[in-house]
Amino acid sequence: MRTLTLRQWLLAITSGILQVLIFPSPSFYVLSWIALAPLLLAILLPRSGSNSNSGVLLDGLGRDLTTATPWQGFLLGYVSGFVWYAGSCFWIYNVMHNYGGLDGPVAVGVLILFCLFYGFYHALFGWLLARVARADVRGHGRRNALLLTPFLWVGLELARTWVLKGFPWNLLGTAQVDNFPLTRIATLTGVYGISFLIALVNAGIVAAYLAPARRRRQLLPIAIAVAVMLQLGVLVSPSPVPADHHAVLVQSNVALDESWTIESFNQLLTELKQLSTTPADSSGEKTKLIVWPESPAPFFDNDDNFRISLSSLARAQNAYVLAGVVGTVPGIDSATPEVTNRAVVVAPSGALVGHYDKIHLVPFGEYVPYKSFFFFAKHLTREVGEFRQGTTRTVFNAGDERFSVFICYESIFPDEVREFATNGAEVLINISNDGWYGDYSAPGQHLNQARMRAIENNRWILRDTNTGTTASIDPYGRVVARAPRNQRTRLVAPYGVISAQTFYTRHGDWFAWMCAIISLLGILVSAMMRVRNSRS
Repeated sequence: MRTLTLRQWLLAITSGILQVLIFPSPSFYVLSWIALAPLLLAILLPRSGSNSNSGVLLDGLGRDLTTATPWQGFLLGYVSGFVWYAGSCFWIYNVMHNYGGLDGPVAVGVLILFCLFYGFYHALFGWLLARVARADVRGHGRRNALLLTPFLWVGLELARTWVLKGFPWNLLGTAQVDNFPLTRIATLTGVYGISFLIALVNAGIVAAYLAPARRRRQLLPIAIAVAVMLQLGVLVSPSPVPADHHAVLVQSNVALDESWTIESFNQLLTELKQLSTTPADSSGEKTKLIVWPESPAPFFDNDDNFRISLSSLARAQNAYVLAGVVGTVPGIDSATPEVTNRAVVVAPSGALVGHYDKIHLVPFGEYVPYKSFFFFAKHLTREVGEFRQGTTRTVFNAGDERFSVFICYESIFPDEVREFATNGAEVLINISNDGWYGDYSAPGQHLNQARMRAIENNRWILRDTNTGTTASIDPYGRVVARAPRNQRTRLVAPYGVISAQTFYTRHGDWFAWMCAIISLLGILVSAMMRVRNSRS
C-alpha cells in the first residue's frame, strides 16, 4: 500500500482552509463552490503510474488502486475537518479561558479535543468516499463516489445535528445565505438542500477535472460556468417584505464579569426601562412588543423587584414585554430548587402570560453531558449553575399575533426552530447572549444561522442579543435593521406577521433523511459488489 503523498495532505488542508473562508468573518462565500473539491481530489486523484488514458489502475479483482484506501480517506478527511473546526470555532478558546476559568494551555487542549471530536464527521466522509471509490465496480468506483458525494455530505450533516446532542454549527448551505434565489430551496428542503447543491457542484468540478484530457477541456469550463451562474444569484434582491409592526429590542450590553451590587442592579433596571420607552410609528400607534435579551445580569423570575419592574414597564407602555431570565423550578429535593434558562412574557396589564424554558442546552456551558466521563469539567458551570432542560415549545398569544422565542444557540438546529412555526408561531424571536464569543467570527456566524431559520420557515425573526448583533430579519433572511455592537442601546425593529407555513416547516428534515438513506444504500451496493467480484 502506498503512503499518502505531500500533495494529498496539502489538498486536504487546503479544503479545510477554504471551508473556513466561506463563513464569517472572511465571508468569501463564492469559494463554497470549490471548498470541498481539494478534499475530493486528495482522495480520488489518480496517482502517478496509472493508465494515462483512463486514469485507472485495477488489481485482479477490479479494484481501483489509484485512489486512497478507506483509512487514508479517513485521515485526509480528519485533517480537513480538524482545520475547519479550528479555523471556524477557535472562539471556544476564548469562552473556556476567559469565562470557563481554564488556564490558557488547558483551554487550548479543550479546543483541540473539540476539533478532534467533531472532525470525525469529515473523517467518516473521507472513509466512506474512499470505500465506495475502491469498490469492485470495474473502474467506475470514482464516478460512483462522486455521484454519492452530495448525499454523503448531507447525510453526515444530519448526523452532526442529531447524534450525541448535536452541533450543526455552520452547515455548508449557510454560506449562501445572501444568495436569495438559491435560498428558496431551503423553504422545501431546509438548509440541507443548499448544502446538497454546493457539494454536487464541487463533485461536478472534480469529475470534469478527472476526465481524460480532451473531455476535461470541454467539461471543466462547463462545470465552472454552472458554479458562476449559481453564484450570480447574489445580485438578485427581492422586493421588500411588508412590515406593519415594530418592536423595541433592547441591547443591554452587560459585561459577563460584572460584580453586582444592589445599586448597580437597580441602575441597570432603570436604564433598560428608559431604553424600552416605545416610540409611536407614523400612524401614531405605539409599539406593542418590547424584548430584553438573554443576559448575564442576575434577573431571576422569583425576584420581586425584577418582576415588579417588568410589570410596571408593561403597564406604562401598554405593551407585551419579553425578557430573558433565570427561572426557578422545584427540584427532586424540594429544599433545593433547580434553574432554567427562561424567557418570560408579561402582558400590557402587568400579568405574567407565560414562559418558555430553553430545551436545547449548551454542553459545558449550561450542563455537563455524560458527567461520569467528564467529571473534570464540572467547574465550568459553577457560574451559571446546572440548568434543567425545558420540555415545551411555547407559542404566546399577543393580541393580533402569535410568537415564539428560542434562546441562544437553539438557532443552529433547523428542525427544532421550525417546530415553533409548526405549532402556530407567526413571528419568531431569538434572544441570545453572544458576549461569550468575544469580537471574533462567531457573532456573524450565529447571525447567519438565524437568518437561515427565517428563510426555511418564511418568518420574520427578531433577534435581540446582549452585545450584538441585534437585528430584524425578514423572511428572505435579509437584515433590514440592526443595532451597533457592544453598545447599550435599542433597536426599533420592523416586522410582519405571517401564518402560512412552508413545505419545510410542515415536513421537516425529510430531504436530509432521504440523502442519508440513499447514502446507506449506495454504500451497501458497493460492498455487495466487492463481495460478489471477490468470489468470481
